[in-house]
Amino acid sequence: MKGEPLIILLVEDNLAHAEMVIRNFQDHRVANKVIHLLDGEAALDYLFRRGQFVNPETSPRPHVILLDLRLPKISGLQILQEIKKNEALLSIPVVILTTSEAECDLVMAYQNYTNSYLVKPVDFAKFSQLINDLGLYWLDWNRQPWS
Repeated sequence: MKGEPLIILLVEDNLAHAEMVIRNFQDHRVANKVIHLLDGEAALDYLFRRGQFVNPETSPRPHVILLDLRLPKISGLQILQEIKKNEALLSIPVVILTTSEAECDLVMAYQNYTNSYLVKPVDFAKFSQLINDLGLYWLDWNRQPWS
């Protein structure tokens, strides 16, 4: 794993939120590559290498998945369920990154084996710090089998 680019799959339909995540990673040099997808269907196509994502060279496995809950076509919760029941994807950490503070969303996410549940702060500085800390934890400090 040493020397290889760190890959984050960001599944976020809100372009402003996605831009903030990507810029924060770039500013803090946390990840070498962020793959941004706008809806749940595209996320599953990417993860299961279907359609335009069939080639593993151009659609590499992410080291971590940042997943919004409220997505067009297929919800984040449905994506989480599909990831966690697939042997090839099971070990990829999934971090829910959402605006939802609803207890039922939090409970459902953990019942479906999310690795973390983060609520996006409204304050830009706090959001920036959250993304920086998240990147450092999952891509630098946390040890995974391939690290």
